[in-house]
Amino acid sequence: MQDPKDTFLWRNRVALAGGVLLLVAAHMISSGVKQSDALGRPEGVVAEIMRPFQAASSRMASSAADLFHDYFVLTKAARENVHLKEQIAQLNQRQATMVELELENRRLAELLDLKEALDLRVVAADVIGSDATGMARTLILNQGDGSGLQPGMGVIAIGGVVGKLIATSHSASRVMLLNDHNCAVDAFVQRSRARGIVAGVADDGVIMKYIERTDDIKVGDAVVTSGLDGVFPRGLLIGSVAAIQRKGPGLFLNVSIQPAANLRKLEQVLVITQTPPHLTDSGTS
Repeated sequence: MQDPKDTFLWRNRVALAGGVLLLVAAHMISSGVKQSDALGRPEGVVAEIMRPFQAASSRMASSAADLFHDYFVLTKAARENVHLKEQIAQLNQRQATMVELELENRRLAELLDLKEALDLRVVAADVIGSDATGMARTLILNQGDGSGLQPGMGVIAIGGVVGKLIATSHSASRVMLLNDHNCAVDAFVQRSRARGIVAGVADDGVIMKYIERTDDIKVGDAVVTSGLDGVFPRGLLIGSVAAIQRKGPGLFLNVSIQPAANLRKLEQVLVITQTPPHLTDSGTS
């Protein structure tokens, strides 16, 4: 049997292989490689392999850019929103302040008109507090004996009689309101001149005491100061008759009074510093 190494192909293997390679090379040179054939170029192969990764990377980069853009836009919008809310709050506060100043100026103008109409020496005062215990119906004013106020002076408001001063310090004073059960104001019914004492009651409210059963008095009658107590001048409005009870024993009627001044919503008052002229009973007729 012949040894394979003694064959022609084995002995000329190098020459034959070289010739085949030369033929292949010559064929490739003669036929050429199309420019559109991406697989014929190494960079084309690499590009084809990397294309999905590049597309994904591009999409991620675009998404990240959009995310950051949206974040900054939203952050800017949030800051602008906060700034606008602060401006709106400031404008609302300014408007409330202007409205309050307008209302205060209106009240002060009304007090000035009342002062001129009364032709009395008075001191205007602001209400700065009230009784915190609930045991008495009193108010605190921002004027005191430094402004010439003294206990016993009468206090009025735009609506009518408010009460009396019961204590003073240099820059403050306390008012006992008309509906306090310790307060008493000499008064009469303006229409019929029936006289009595207007006072507060313990369970709230105002009454007119000592009105005799024979006195001429009707619901709706105006009740004014008589000027006989040395505190208020004659003719200041106290309130009106709200109810009359004629039933039951006794010499006097039960008369309820509706105060003319809103004692729960007082903000400014006038304190009468001028002592009214003293009147006697004979002077009331």
